[in-house]
Order: sequence, then structure tokens, then C-alpha cells
Amino acid sequence: MVTIVDTLSKDADTREARPRHPEKAHRPDNPVQRKPKWIRVKAPTSPVYRETQDLVRKNGLVTVCEEAGCPNIGECWSKKHASFMILGDTCTRACAFCNVRTGMPGAVDPKEPASIGDAVARMGLEHVVITSVDRDDLDDGGAGHFADVIKAIRDQSPKTTVEVLTPDFLRKDGAIETVVEARPDVFNHNMETVPSKYLKVRPGARYFHSIRLLQKVKELDPSMFTKSGIMVGLGEERNEVLQLMDDLRVADVDFLTVGQYLQPSKKHHPVLSFVTPEEFKGYERIAYAKGFLKVSASPLTRSSHHAGEDFADLKAARVAKLGH
Repeated sequence: MVTIVDTLSKDADTREARPRHPEKAHRPDNPVQRKPKWIRVKAPTSPVYRETQDLVRKNGLVTVCEEAGCPNIGECWSKKHASFMILGDTCTRACAFCNVRTGMPGAVDPKEPASIGDAVARMGLEHVVITSVDRDDLDDGGAGHFADVIKAIRDQSPKTTVEVLTPDFLRKDGAIETVVEARPDVFNHNMETVPSKYLKVRPGARYFHSIRLLQKVKELDPSMFTKSGIMVGLGEERNEVLQLMDDLRVADVDFLTVGQYLQPSKKHHPVLSFVTPEEFKGYERIAYAKGFLKVSASPLTRSSHHAGEDFADLKAARVAKLGH
């Protein structure tokens, strides 16, 4: 998965000179633990990976894949899987787990929807993921821009299926409706963690608001696939994860992803446990038993990893269950 960030014409040297996480500078260091063998991956070496890397470098693009040190970068870049990050590269939130730059974002680029639509068409993508930073500074949280991007993709590449991974649009009336009206094929919003960890891990968000967001999407369009994901290893209890599954099923969420949290730096929330592959398999079995149409649970699972293949599985699962 290549996550491409429009830098909004900012000079790269100036951007890099800014502190990435000024709000974390005063925090004590949390040692980064050595990863267990089941999380280690081989260094990417394929020619297609290098081709994708060159594309990113030559165009002066920034990738969350690189910045977050995603363990799947070799596999995804080698397949030219693409996920575009819109609305800039700077987030107004300061979540303890996230490595995306924080601060006051720049202006929204009005040319971005057309640029992304063109890129999707040129790359011949069958499925694309559109995600963004949180934009609490905007009246609609960026919902209108999401809708414009979806429309541009539909106009320039009508056969491409579109998955959105949105922020929570907290206190942004009408934002969810705006995105749903643009008719993405999958509406994803990640819960990230269990409610007891929100104040430390995701302090700018509200657990039940996120549940309600996913529920409202289904109320607005019952045919739209909904998806959510969490990280484990942040100190959550197993029964809390199971309760979160129940909450998502009450909201009629179709697809659940569960992956291992990996600490981006010493200033981020520490990894409190490495969940074993066997434990992930257990979460997968339970989630299917609770009624999810699709579950992806493994140490290396990430929200947009294998998104295209998973969407095909999701459609097939609905047909098998409902006959349409």
C-alpha cells in the first residue's frame, strides 16, 4: 500500500525542519522493545518496489508507509497498492500511538481531487483507499473534500471501487451525511483501541461517538459496507476487546481488522504486550462467531492492507449470507 501525501507545495527541507511531534517533546522516553520473530519482515528488494520508491522520490511525495515504518511496505509497494492521504500531512490531533506530523495544517489544495482522480486512472487501480489527517480546523472536518475526491475518481476511473478511512468528524454536523452521499463502496473508521485506553491513547476522540458514526452510516445507507479496526498490545484486556466487538456488531459493522501496535518512537505510547499469532487466530474465530462478514486479525494486519482483495471477500460473504 502506497500512502501518498500531498505536501501542498511546501519546501521539503522546511517541512522536515519542523518538529514532527512538538506536543510529545516533554514526555519521558519509553524504550522501544525488540520485536518478536513473528513480526520481523525481510527488507524489500523487488524491482517493482524500487520502481514505486523512485516514483515517490522523483515527485517529491511523502509516504506514511515510510514515516510510520509500516512492516508491510515491501509487500504493498511491490504490488503497487495505493492509498492516498488527502487534506495535507499535518494532523490537528496528538494521539499517543500515531507518527503522523501534528500541528496547524496548511490550506486545503483545491486541485487535489482532480490530481488523485488522474493518478488513480493512470495507475489503473481496481480499488483505492482514501484516508486523511484529522482536520478539526475545518468547519466540516474535511468531509466535503472527501466527497470531491470520490467524485473525481468516479469521473476519471468509473470502474475503480473506493474505500474511505475517515477521521471521526467530532462536532462537525452534517459531515457523515456528506461523505455517505458521495457513495464510497466501503466506509471505514477505526476505533483504534478499547474505551478504557482512550484518554491515554486517543485523547482527542470519544469512543461512543465513533461507534455512533459507524452506526449512522448504516442508517443512512444500509447497503454500504462499514469497516473498523483496532490495535492490540496497548494494555487492553481480552474481555475489553470482545466487548468492543459486540459494540461494533450492535452498530452493524461488517468488517473488523485487528493488528499489533508497534511503537514509532521513544516518545510514543509503549508496547505493553506482543500478542501471539495464536491469540490473533482466537480473536478472528470469535469475531466471525459474533457475525462480522469479514475479519482480518494478525500481527501485521493494518487497516488498508490487502484492501482490494478483502473487498472482494466482503462482497462474496454478503452474497453467501443474504443472497444479494
